[in-house]
Amino acid sequence: MGGLSLKLMEVQQLLGATLIFGEHCLDREVKTACGADLMSDVLAFTKDGALLLTGLINPQVVRTADVGGLSAIVFVRGKTPSDEAEVMARELDIPLFSTPHTLFQACGILYSHGMAPCPPLAGKSLEE
Repeated sequence: MGGLSLKLMEVQQLLGATLIFGEHCLDREVKTACGADLMSDVLAFTKDGALLLTGLINPQVVRTADVGGLSAIVFVRGKTPSDEAEVMARELDIPLFSTPHTLFQACGILYSHGMAPCPPLAGKSLEE
């Protein structure tokens, strides 16, 4: 399953998300997404440029996105990042969004619009 790429602007519209930071990045394209609250899974299973959807709002989420080379972070259930996390994201130029949807709903919406998930095992396709 190759999936389609979506611009962050399209992700924002599909998820009814509020942009917290990153207006200058709305044309950035993402091909895969990962929904997780366990940051070790994010580092193990995401690809560079993936979109992270999470319910965590602490600075470790932003640090994980930076180390993993992720494109942006979407906070679910209407959550917004801690002040420290937002400052860090601005410094690292990582776009932030907040959606009212649950993690399950947000991932489903993106999947139904062609966004591919990150592989279940690093380096493996979904068919393996």
